[in-house]
Amino acid sequence: MNTTSETSARGSVTQAGAPPAVDRAAVLEAIRRVVPAGREVTPLHEPEFAGNEWRYLKECIDSGWVSSVGAFVDRFESMLCEITGMRFAVATVNGTAALQVCLRVVGVEPGDEVLVPALTFVATANAVSYLGAQPHFVDSEPVALGVDPDRLEAYLEDIAIVRQGRCWNRQSGVPIRALVPMHTFGHIGEIEALAQICSRWGIALVEDAAEALGSTLKGRHAGNFGRVSALSFNGNKIVTSGGGGAVITNDPTIAARAKHLTTTARVGHRWSFVHDEVGYNFRLPNINAALGCAQLEQLPDFLRRKHLLAQRYSEAFRSVAGIGFLSEPGDCRSNYWLNAILLDRPGENEREALLADLNDNGLMARPAWTLMHRLPMYSSCPRMDLSEAERLEQRIVNVPSSACLAG
Repeated sequence: MNTTSETSARGSVTQAGAPPAVDRAAVLEAIRRVVPAGREVTPLHEPEFAGNEWRYLKECIDSGWVSSVGAFVDRFESMLCEITGMRFAVATVNGTAALQVCLRVVGVEPGDEVLVPALTFVATANAVSYLGAQPHFVDSEPVALGVDPDRLEAYLEDIAIVRQGRCWNRQSGVPIRALVPMHTFGHIGEIEALAQICSRWGIALVEDAAEALGSTLKGRHAGNFGRVSALSFNGNKIVTSGGGGAVITNDPTIAARAKHLTTTARVGHRWSFVHDEVGYNFRLPNINAALGCAQLEQLPDFLRRKHLLAQRYSEAFRSVAGIGFLSEPGDCRSNYWLNAILLDRPGENEREALLADLNDNGLMARPAWTLMHRLPMYSSCPRMDLSEAERLEQRIVNVPSSACLAG
C-alpha cells in the first residue's frame, strides 16, 4: 500500500489523515515499469495459447465429436475435480448458465429472493432473474471486496425471520432462499463467516466462483464452501474454453440433478426422447472442452506468472500517492485474475480522469461494474444500505493483468 495507508491482518486499508489526490502521472509511470514496452495497446486481460490447444482441437475435429458429447468433456470435468478438490463437476456452455443451474438445484423458485452483492458482474443478478426470482442486494467489505458478513447478519436480524428452518423476509413475506457471494477479481472474501450465517438462517450458500479458478482460502479451493458453486471459462478468464462454465459440488444428488437439467432433462435411453421436466441445453461442446483441457494443463504456470505480475504491481505502486494496490488477504492465495488499484479518495471524476489517461496511453483499464441497483431493470429490487459498495465503485480501477505481462 502507499505511504498514507496501513494494512491490517487481512489487508484492509485505514487512512491516516486526509487521503491525497491521485497522482495520475505517477500511476502511469508505475504501470509502465511493470508492463513491457512495444505494444500500441496493452489489453486488460487476453488469453494465451501456448500448450496443446491446436493438437487437442485437431483430435476433436478428427474424431467427429464436436458437440455436447465427447471424451474431452469428460476429461475437462475430471481435471476440474482434481484442481478444485471437488467430487463432481458438470461442464456448461458458460458461467451464467452454471450459476442458473446452481440456484435451481438448491431450490430457488419463482418469487423467491436471493441475496446478491451489489458489487458484481450483471450475470450474478441475471442468473437469479432467469429463474423468476428476485435479487436482493447486499453490501461489500473493502478488504477482498466480497459480501460483508457483519453487516449482512445485522441486516438479516432487522428484516428476516427463520420459520421451520427457512429464512423469510418479514417485509416482503417471501423466502430468502440463497446467498450468492462472488469472489471479486479472484480474491476470496470472508466466505467462512458467510457460510456460518447461511447455516444459522437456513439460507443456501451458492458461490459465484466465476473469477476464482486457482484461488484458495487456507488451502481450500474456491467453491468448496457452498452447497454448489459456479465457475467460468469465458475468453477473458484465467483459463478459457472460448466460452464455458461448470457446476462444482461435493453432493452426488446435486451433481446428478445438475447434469440432468443441463442435458434438456432427457431420460437416459438408447434412442427414445423422453424428457421428465423443463431442462436446459446447457452442456459444454466437446470442441470447447478440448480447448479447456489444454488450458487447464497450463494453469499452474498461469498462476505463477499472475502472482509475479501482482508482486511487481504492488512494489511499483508502493510509493504512489493516492493509490493502494488490492492485495490478497493474508489467508487467501488469489489467482489475481484482474489486478486492481484503489483510489484513497472516492470520486467518480477523479476515477474517470485516471481511466482516460491510462486508455489514452494504450493501457486498457476499466472501473468496476456499475452497481446492480443502479441498472434500470434492478433499480426497484430490495436492498440493504450499500454505502461501502458505493464508495468502492468510485475507487476501483482494473489495470492490465494478462499472465504474459510477467514474461
